Amino acid sequence: MKTVHTKHELKTKEAYQFIDVTDNIVSFVKESGVRNGVVNIQIMHTSSALILNENEPLLLKDIRERLDKVAPMDGDYNHDNFEIRTVNMCDDECANGHSHCKAICLPSTVTLNLIEGEMQLGPWQRVMFLELDCARTRYYQVLVLGE
Repeated sequence: MKTVHTKHELKTKEAYQFIDVTDNIVSFVKESGVRNGVVNIQIMHTSSALILNENEPLLLKDIRERLDKVAPMDGDYNHDNFEIRTVNMCDDECANGHSHCKAICLPSTVTLNLIEGEMQLGPWQRVMFLELDCARTRYYQVLVLGE
């Protein structure tokens, strides 16, 4: 059994930015030399998401609109009340309860089968990082496990 992994950095520009990372993952998998196994992709954040879906502009607009209904940006979130919140605070803390509430509705990992050196993706499936908060540096990891 062989295990190969990497960590990628992304610089997001805004909330609801979809970044298609599929080609980067496919390249890494090919370089890994693993022919059969699984590929696991994981984000390192609680206010973003990783989705496996179609990269079609109207669908992405639909997703944004539905997420806004689930957790509106201007909603009332205890997480954003810095007068009472005392846990997991940092110097540049921002009011982002909405992005955390959206993130619980979406996955933080995607696992795909690897057969004969090819990631098993459907005809329209793409792996996309979704920024739910604001512009910042983000990370995702890729782990290839197999033989």
